[in-house]
Amino acid sequence: MIYAAKRARQINAYYSQLGEGLLEYVGPLVDTHVHEKPLSIALREINAGLLTSEPVEGPAQ
Repeated sequence: MIYAAKRARQINAYYSQLGEGLLEYVGPLVDTHVHEKPLSIALREINAGLLTSEPVEGPAQ
């Protein structure tokens, strides 16, 4: 679920940046509906297999 939440934040930032002309984040990878929330979009992207997640190694302790 954390993975979906992080992707939802990226989608939300993408929509916020559209008006400013900045495109730092990738927009939705699936077709979206007008009032669809970013978390729903992110979950549909994951369900469709359009995103992958890889473990990141933290600093050595």
